[in-house]
Amino acid sequence: RHAAATPHSLAGALEQGKPQTPLPDGSSRTGLKRLESQTQPLGKYDLQGIGELAVNPLGDRIINAFFKEGEDLTDFRSFIRVLAHFRPVEEGKSNETGRPEPMNSRLRKLQFAFQLYDQDSDGKISRDEMLQVMMEKLNVEQRMSLRLLK
Repeated sequence: RHAAATPHSLAGALEQGKPQTPLPDGSSRTGLKRLESQTQPLGKYDLQGIGELAVNPLGDRIINAFFKEGEDLTDFRSFIRVLAHFRPVEEGKSNETGRPEPMNSRLRKLQFAFQLYDQDSDGKISRDEMLQVMMEKLNVEQRMSLRLLK
């Protein structure tokens, strides 16, 4: 793997379409392509082993965000595009250059979070959708309590 490349820098580079050479973290377009060629498709099972997602009431929804409808594998580019939502917002960066909104902008982060709740994609978070999240949160807390009692 390319040591200088990080998921954060790769996500921004991929989202902008054509990364500059060199990228801000010192990696190059060639290094990015090499990293992509060395990665195998990820399956849902790969992400389900992440402990933080197991205890997150939205964990399953976050995992599903990485995969297209009905698919159990995701490629490098798709994975990085979703991962970019989790990158910290860079303060002081303006978007006056006519480039697309960065994946980690406040607006894109809010849209991503909204989609995690809006399961039927109707543009609204219904009472039932909110209750479902609350029930998932309670289920996670109950499972954690049971683990502590063992």
